[in-house]
Order: sequence, then structure tokens, then C-alpha cells
Amino acid sequence: MTNIAIVGSGLIGRAWATVFASHGFAIALYDVAPGAAEAARAHIGTNLEELAGHGLVDDPKGSLARIRVASDLADVLTGADLVQENGPETVEAKQKLFAEMDTLAPASTILASSTSFIMASVFSESLKGRARCLVAHPVNPPHLVPIVELAPAPWTDPAVVERAKAIYEQAGQVAIMLRKEKPGFVLNRLQAVLLAEAFRLVGEGVASAEDVDKTIRDGLGLRWSFMGPFETIELNAPGGIPDYCARYGASLTRMVADSAGGDPFGPETVATVMSEWPGTQSPDRVKRLSDWRDTRLAALQAHKRGSPRKPD
Repeated sequence: MTNIAIVGSGLIGRAWATVFASHGFAIALYDVAPGAAEAARAHIGTNLEELAGHGLVDDPKGSLARIRVASDLADVLTGADLVQENGPETVEAKQKLFAEMDTLAPASTILASSTSFIMASVFSESLKGRARCLVAHPVNPPHLVPIVELAPAPWTDPAVVERAKAIYEQAGQVAIMLRKEKPGFVLNRLQAVLLAEAFRLVGEGVASAEDVDKTIRDGLGLRWSFMGPFETIELNAPGGIPDYCARYGASLTRMVADSAGGDPFGPETVATVMSEWPGTQSPDRVKRLSDWRDTRLAALQAHKRGSPRKPD
């Protein structure tokens, strides 16, 4: 049985434990905060039961039984094939934690970080075992959105990346491989461009925030739930992607140039967005909406699993 160490039991750590446990892995869970890992294990049990209700997990109780709470960092790393680190999102915290893990973990253990923006080279350069370090960036929540971005440092051993890829795919994840480091990786760079334009459109008075959301939710997002941007434009011109670029490339280039410059996330634009955005921005509301989102994502994931394969 493949052994996974989850270091950090917050939102992302709990979701990763859910992913691996539900696919037959043995999980050791650790958090530096007293009692946090125990509480997380109970939350993971709820995750597994909810997924079972959508037909996404066969044996929630058996899955939970494969998760143990470790007593300290050395304990959680014992016998681990892969470590999924979910610590604080700062360079200093990553450097300190990876230095400790590199010292304590068996030489064959893969050390992967869930970081959203920090490149592996930043926290692994000085490590003796830097060749086994990489980023494995998920999407929130990983147990419902299966993409994972594998972003190695320039010195990461390609064999380590391949081993990691095999583990994540065995856990039902869709692994994408970055061929070189880029801040924000792939997903957050794409998301940043879309968010920036969304804020600009509202800030310039072109459309309301709710209507911009509708444009994605009831427009682009419907296609994007089962097709990527290249697949989408391939079907928007008779001759495929080259034909699309020949027809619309100049117009798209002008729009991109028109959107350049300025800070789309500045306080004035944010104030404009919030002046008409419904609902109080509070932890309670975020929790209610997150629960609703997770239910809908589980239903969508169940639907996609049962959908016919895309034809060649």
C-alpha cells in the first residue's frame, strides 16, 4: 500500500487526505497545532460520507480507517512514499519546513508542496535532497476538482516527477506537467487574466459584477466544464484552430492590448464591485456558499464520470 504523509491539516490538507484515503492509500496526518489533526480527521469522515452519497466513494468508513493521526513531524514522515505539504503560504515557512522534512524523511520520499504561487526552486535550492522536491498545486477543493499541477524545480529528478504523477493519477487526479517554472503555474496565471478583465469590466462601468458572473456561469463556463480553451476555439471555425486565429486573431490582439495597464484589483474598482454585490462578506456566508458549492461540484463530478468519452 502506498503511504502518504499529509503535513498541515487545514482546508487543503483535509481535502488531500480525503482524496488519497478514498483511493486506497494509507494516510498519516500531522499538524503543528495541538488537536488540529484530530479535528481534521473527523471532518474528513464527513467529506467521505458526502462523497459516498454522490456515488464517488464506495467505502467511506474503510477509507477513514486508513487515516491515522501522527504525533510529530518525524512520525508522519515514517515510511512515507510521498509527502503533501500544506503549510503557511510564505517563503520562510516553506524553506524551514522543507529543510526539516528533507532531514527527517527517508531518502526515497517525494516532497511535494500544495503552494499556489511559490516555485519549488525558491524553497528547495539549498537542500541536500532537492532533487526529490516539487510543487503539486491543487484546486480548492482538491477532493472535488481533480486537477493537480506538477511543477518541478530545474534540479528535480524527472524520475521523481514521473513517480509523483503515477501516484496522483492512481488517486484519481488529473496531473498536468509544467515543462519549466513560471510564477503562478498554469491555473492561477489563467485565472488571474480572467479575474483582471472581470474587475476592469465592472470598474469601467461596462457591466455589473453579477452579469459578468452570469457570462461565465451560464456561458463560457458551460463549455469549459468539459472542454479547454483550445478545444473550444477549434470548434468555432470550420478550419479549426489556425482558421480561428486567422479570422479573429487581430481583433483579440486589440482587445488584449486595450486591457493592459493599471491595477484592476485596486481599492476603487473593488469598491465599485462591492457597491452592488449582494450578501454580507462574512465567514458565515462564505461557509454556507462553500458547502453549496461543494455539493454542486460533487454532483458535476459524478455526472462527468458517467459521461461518454470525447471522440477523436
